[in-house]
Amino acid sequence: MAIVPETLTRRSFLLTAGAGALATSSALAVPFYARRHGSPSFSHGVQSGDVDCASGVVWARTDRPSEVLLEYSTTESFTDAARMPLLDATGASDHTVKALLRDLLPDQDIFYRFTASDPYSSHLVSEPIVGRFRTAPMRDRSVRFVWSGDTAGQGWGIDDVGMKTYSTMLRHEPDFFIHSGDTIYADGPIPDEITLRDGGVWKNRIVTDEKRDVARTLDEFRGQWKYNLLDDHLLAFNSQCPTFFQWDDHEVLNNWSASSDLTGDRRYPDKDIHVYEARARQAFQEMTTIRYCAEEPGRIFRKVAYGPLLDVFFVDLRSYRSANRSAADHDLFGPRQAAWLRRELAASRATWKVIACDMPLGLVIWDDYTKSVGFEGVADGLNGPPAGRERDIADLLTFMRDNAIHNVVWLTADVHYTAAHHYDPSRAVFKDFLPFWEFISGPLHSGTYGPKPLDRTFGPEVRFIKSSKGGIDSNLPPSAGLQFFGLVDIHGASREMTVRLMDREDQELWRITLPPVLSS
Repeated sequence: MAIVPETLTRRSFLLTAGAGALATSSALAVPFYARRHGSPSFSHGVQSGDVDCASGVVWARTDRPSEVLLEYSTTESFTDAARMPLLDATGASDHTVKALLRDLLPDQDIFYRFTASDPYSSHLVSEPIVGRFRTAPMRDRSVRFVWSGDTAGQGWGIDDVGMKTYSTMLRHEPDFFIHSGDTIYADGPIPDEITLRDGGVWKNRIVTDEKRDVARTLDEFRGQWKYNLLDDHLLAFNSQCPTFFQWDDHEVLNNWSASSDLTGDRRYPDKDIHVYEARARQAFQEMTTIRYCAEEPGRIFRKVAYGPLLDVFFVDLRSYRSANRSAADHDLFGPRQAAWLRRELAASRATWKVIACDMPLGLVIWDDYTKSVGFEGVADGLNGPPAGRERDIADLLTFMRDNAIHNVVWLTADVHYTAAHHYDPSRAVFKDFLPFWEFISGPLHSGTYGPKPLDRTFGPEVRFIKSSKGGIDSNLPPSAGLQFFGLVDIHGASREMTVRLMDREDQELWRITLPPVLSS
């Protein structure tokens, strides 16, 4: 593929992508009226993700069975575009297609274009749909990314404002976005309206049949994703910024684990939580740009190498955990994931190692808040030596200390507020680790809650927090102004990492610059 250097900001691309698509479509030989009437169309925009120095995953969905042409180029005009073999959008994958683009040049703008045609009538061709991303660098250039979690939860759906946080994040032109879990709320129906405490009414402008109830069937789980992809802010974001996905609990059911008891829940006809987990996992793989793992299909933990300054390690605290209600040993990572994480951290030569985690480490999160029982999170609330799931974290932290693995930062969401936590052995009950930072952000577009109590096992200290007050001020709507994301800059020359905690109005709430420990 010919490489033609071209400078084009993400913002200018958004303005020109539609015109470019129309210009390229006009080159097709079939007249417009014949070509468009009865033709397939793309129903939920485009997405890209899991981008590294030489590859990236792209995604689209058609409204019916189609043959999909995928082209990609280093120029917006698609000069000398490369073509992938035709992709089949079939009912087996809910008419989604995704592909891994390989052998790309580092630090290069990549434009990609999908065109769908009727498999039985070749003259029925869709309008093209266009997206872009930039590959990771192989040099020490500055890197910027954002992270957050929790989309369309607690009944707060697409109102007249929409999921504005996505547009706010896009203004910063990030290289990529980490979605830290609760990517959908499969257990959270969206009503037409919600009466607010002040007597006002929140009106969900868009409500689909699949979002009026909890997800049970595979199609209903898919429908949770399709609902989010009806938001204009999210569609524009996806066309320009890659998303690196992980999941937490609401992709299946609140606080799900092997001990989830559906016996008394009339919403779920099958009482085996693993039935719904399997459907949710299939929908997650179909509807996101997560890479396929041949050795373990459906696997979510992985590493994305983003150049010499950054490796991102995505962990999965949900799939391998022991039962939340069990008093026995509490597994968190599972043996395979734990071994993988140690091995990859030890092998990493990137300056910064970001562990993208779907839950905070030091906050007490009960499985049953009304009785303060069960272990939904890592911390057990006993403020003592590591026990239960804390042992998995303690073993990992000691491994990092013993192997001189520095510059590790944890990023997470889950609790629906934003905070900065510093962990230090001088304050901790367990002392065999190096000090580190954990930054929390979210929600993107969900209810906001009050702060959780700290567990002292690993010595966390709150350096910043912004949340609702809790109690009667729990589950505040997005309009209350407590929607958050994090913004990270790694400077190419100094290699310093600056972390900023932001709100959806783009107000900077707090920041810190972390100098790296450089190896001799």
